[in-house]
Amino acid sequence: MKLSPSILAGDLADMRTCLHEVEEAGSDYVHFDVMDGHFVPNLTYGVPLIKQARKYSKLPFDVHLMVTNPAFYVPQLADLGVEWLSFHIEAAQFAPRLIGLIREHGMRPVVTLNPQTPLTAIEHVLPLVGGVLMMSVDPGFAGQQFIEPVYAKIENLTDYREEHGLVFNIEVDGGVTEGNLSELANIGVDIVVAGKAFFAAEDKSGFAAKVHAL
Repeated sequence: MKLSPSILAGDLADMRTCLHEVEEAGSDYVHFDVMDGHFVPNLTYGVPLIKQARKYSKLPFDVHLMVTNPAFYVPQLADLGVEWLSFHIEAAQFAPRLIGLIREHGMRPVVTLNPQTPLTAIEHVLPLVGGVLMMSVDPGFAGQQFIEPVYAKIENLTDYREEHGLVFNIEVDGGVTEGNLSELANIGVDIVVAGKAFFAAEDKSGFAAKVHAL
């Protein structure tokens, strides 16, 4: 598996150090949670902070838009080294159009769905995306416990991918710990987003190594 530490769980007042820790640990991406206070209750940061972060990291950025108007952010995030750009299917009225816009701006589109949203909501766009971000907690709040039924949901998505010969990454965000890494790998997860589990780890390189070994 690959690792995408969520910078939101670090010390944003010292982002340079946070990004250094992410890179030195051998992480694959840096995960940014953009919340607008409308789609989710919390408000985090926007494009200016991500632009500043680019000065301090060479890693590809993995940006998760928890916003009511994801298309608004697409042109602004172009050319900032964003590899994966995630949008919520619950916020996209015209998902195929949005996916095309993301690709036009040189980023890989990732469709995201909340724990209570059925997989049928994204079936029509699975051939068009580079990844699926499965929320394993309710979006907008850090430090939550993994919602157990999501395991079965991930397994169903893995089976669907194989049955239809599709090629997309499965990424999981929320409640990822050392204790569930093996299970996530076994059911087909390709990328894990780790916030508290990564930044609270005494040995961050060791945590990254455990992810990569699976």
